[in-house]
Amino acid sequence: MTTLTRKIIPIATGSVDTEEQNYCGNDEPFALMVLGDSMVPEFNEGEVIIIEPGSTAAAGNYILAFHNEEYIFRQLMQCESGWCLRALNANYPDVPIADLSVVKGIITQKSRSGKRSASKSY
Repeated sequence: MTTLTRKIIPIATGSVDTEEQNYCGNDEPFALMVLGDSMVPEFNEGEVIIIEPGSTAAAGNYILAFHNEEYIFRQLMQCESGWCLRALNANYPDVPIADLSVVKGIITQKSRSGKRSASKSY
């Protein structure tokens, strides 16, 4: 029997304990809960996001990235120096990245727990 366990990643801080992750498959979609305010007003604390790993990222996509030994949820943008990870909340700085190898998945949907009408696809 194969088990699947996922630990909710605190999106605002980006920390995750990778020792607790056992996957059925690395290309299967998974859900995380948004914590913090770095992606408001589009993504609010408590909303659930669906991540599609293995998808091709493009400028403007909302993505989950692994950068500086932590996971981070941001919008992928092209900047003067190349690529950067942008928070929607202006209180957080852009994070420059060397290339797209840090992208671990694209956010394809969000919803507020218990409210189907509050769902949105990307």
